[in-house]
Amino acid sequence: MTETRNSAVGERTPAKKPKATKSVKSESRLALVRRARRINRELAELYPYAHPELDFENPFQLLVATVLSAQTTDLRVNQTTPDLFAVYPTPEDMAAADPEGLEQIIRPTGFFRAKARSLIGLSAALRDRHGGEVPGRLEDLVKLPGVGRKTAHVVLGNAFGVPGITVDTHFGRLVRRWRWTDQEDPEKVEAEISALFPKSEWTMLSHRVIFHGRRICHARKPACGACPIAPLCPAYGEGETDPDKARKLLKYEMGGAPGQRLKPPPDYPGEPAPPLGAA
Repeated sequence: MTETRNSAVGERTPAKKPKATKSVKSESRLALVRRARRINRELAELYPYAHPELDFENPFQLLVATVLSAQTTDLRVNQTTPDLFAVYPTPEDMAAADPEGLEQIIRPTGFFRAKARSLIGLSAALRDRHGGEVPGRLEDLVKLPGVGRKTAHVVLGNAFGVPGITVDTHFGRLVRRWRWTDQEDPEKVEAEISALFPKSEWTMLSHRVIFHGRRICHARKPACGACPIAPLCPAYGEGETDPDKARKLLKYEMGGAPGQRLKPPPDYPGEPAPPLGAA
C-alpha cells in the first residue's frame, strides 16, 4: 500500500483507498489471532509513545485520577489534580477531608459529590487496611470504594507493572469494530481479548487501542481515510474515507493540537495541555 505521512507527528496514513477487508464472519481462530496481532503491531509503530494520559507521580495519585476520570476527559482531570494534590497529598489527608471542600476542588470533573464520597472512602480504606499504601493486587483494589476492574487495571499496569486489559468505552468500541469480540460486558470483553495476546502485551495494547480511539477511530465519525490500519479493519467505510477530509478529523497530536497531559512523557511528539483556565 502506498503511504503518505502526516506532518503533525510523521505517522503513516493510507494514500489510496484500501481494498475491502475480507469478511470475518467465517474467520478462523488462527486468522483472528493473526489479524489482531498485526493490528497491534501496526498501532505500536503508529503510537510508539503510547502512555497513560493521566498525570501522576505515585500510585495514589494515579488511583485518584482514574476515579475522577469517570464521565469526563483525562484533560479535565489533569487540569484539576494539581490543586487537589496540593491540598490532599496523601490518603491520610484525603480521608480527613471536609467533603464540601473536596467537592469544590473536583467540581470541574463532574459528578463531584459521588466522586468525593468515593475518594474519601477509598482513602480511609487505604489508611485503615493498607497502611496508607495503594495495594498492588487486583482483589484488594476492587474492594476499595469507587474502584472497579477498569480502574484497578490502570493502576496495576501503570504503577506496578502488572499486565492487564483496560476496557474503557474507546477500547470496547474498537475491538468490536475490528470484530475481535462481539461482547458488550466489559469483563467478557477483557477475557476474550486477553486470550488473543501474550500477557506481556496487555497493558501496552490497552494504551494503543485507546490512543487510536481518541485520535482516529472516533465514535461518531471515524477518520477511515487517514487510518493506517484501514486495510485490516472490517468496519472501514463507517467514517470519512476521503484522505483530505479524514485528516481534518484527527485529534490531539495527530491533528496538530495539544494532548491531554499537562506533563506528558519526554517522547510525546505533541504539545502539553494548558492548565485549567488558561487562554
